[in-house]
Amino acid sequence: MNRVYLDYNATTPVEPRVLDAMLPYFSAEFANASSIHTPGQHARAAVETAREQVAALIGAHPQEIVFTSGGTESDNHAIFGVAQPCLAGRISPAQLAQPHIITTTIEHEAVLNACQAVEKQAVSVTYLPVDREGLADPESVRLAIRPETVLITIMQANNELGTVQPLEEIGRFAKEYKVYFHTDAVQSAGKIPIDVNRLNTHLLSLSGHKLYAPKGVGALYVRGGTRLRQLLYGGHHQRGFRPGTENVAGIVGLGKAAEIARNSLAGEAKQVSTLRDKLEQGLLERVPQIRVNGGLAPRTPNTSNIMFAGIEGEALVIALDLKGLACSVGAACSSGAVEPSHVLTAIGLSQEQAKSSLRFSLGRHTTACEIDIALDVIPAAVAQLRALSPTYRKETASHV
Repeated sequence: MNRVYLDYNATTPVEPRVLDAMLPYFSAEFANASSIHTPGQHARAAVETAREQVAALIGAHPQEIVFTSGGTESDNHAIFGVAQPCLAGRISPAQLAQPHIITTTIEHEAVLNACQAVEKQAVSVTYLPVDREGLADPESVRLAIRPETVLITIMQANNELGTVQPLEEIGRFAKEYKVYFHTDAVQSAGKIPIDVNRLNTHLLSLSGHKLYAPKGVGALYVRGGTRLRQLLYGGHHQRGFRPGTENVAGIVGLGKAAEIARNSLAGEAKQVSTLRDKLEQGLLERVPQIRVNGGLAPRTPNTSNIMFAGIEGEALVIALDLKGLACSVGAACSSGAVEPSHVLTAIGLSQEQAKSSLRFSLGRHTTACEIDIALDVIPAAVAQLRALSPTYRKETASHV
């Protein structure tokens, strides 16, 4: 069976050129990058080259890149590092009482759960709603800013919908009100252009395994002058922001992946968006009673979230998997959850509609032939499940 993989937002395969760049640092170039001898300095040079490559992808300075274990650590460091009470008085004495964070209801769990955790430490959090397309209103962000606001954290691209937030306008408000601004760019890095200076971000998270580097490595951009409390204690690695012996091979892989993404971004985005649009249009023509969630908003070129009325999304994922097609009902981090997607209910879908929605995410290796296969397999699987679904028969009858 030739399998079709349409779950690139969950993870990507390691690019062969990335693996080739990494291999020496598992064997011949195995030295600790903090050692002062020649082998150690070879490893150090490789880490610093990767720092330059990651910085170039987002328009940052190399010294502003801190390597982490991935997007979750980067998000947590940004939130806990700013929200700690010891930093809360940097703008106003009022912040000493209860620092305040602004975020949205559709953030990744790495942000939402971190915000819920700091709420237990006397930090106030405002969770802003989004519209039916999954977009936050910049004006609502501005109106939510208080004298004690210390951080705005809003993702650039949503992992389930692909919707891209109006960060430039939000960033202007953050700059005007002198509030730290963090964005989770895990699903946007390498897919759309990023310039941290245009966005006015102080902190930005990204993850290696979302852009064809290995799992277990990521980065946090920390704008120069940003006061950020460290989370881990140990040596003096990475300017004290992130102690611990560097994962040289993983860092080299992330750097190479960032370089490849930067050089191929425009052409790859066009190629992938063409295939994504072909998939959506083909399904809209072949399958009745479906809708593209967030389809009217600006989106990353590779992501499509589709609601199939009257069926259970998990049942459809299993049916498609048996036919050789891999997709998901939402974030991989939430697989197995009983509750419907918090992202989809936040844009106004009912629990039943949210549970009937699937995410298809394309990537660098997706082909037109694979989309043709998907356009054969998906309608057949939907029709088969709907024939067995009393929910769909009831919905159909209600529309007659």
